[in-house]
Amino acid sequence: MNLAESIYQHSLKLPETAVREALDFIEFLELRYAPKPTDTKQRNDTEAFLAAIAGGLSDDFPDDINDDDLGIDAL
Repeated sequence: MNLAESIYQHSLKLPETAVREALDFIEFLELRYAPKPTDTKQRNDTEAFLAAIAGGLSDDFPDDINDDDLGIDAL
């Protein structure tokens, strides 16, 4: 019996609430130890976002947007 099967067999002896708690913990560990994505781009990178959706925009959409084009926010 491998380790995953052993965990499963032990979980069969627990009440439902304890099994859910164990599953939550396993999912937490999965997130914690999962390999990090190799893509180093920031998720909030405006240029990357515009490049990704540029094909879906009309032909007159400006492709040279920079910080100078942004307006001043009102209070």
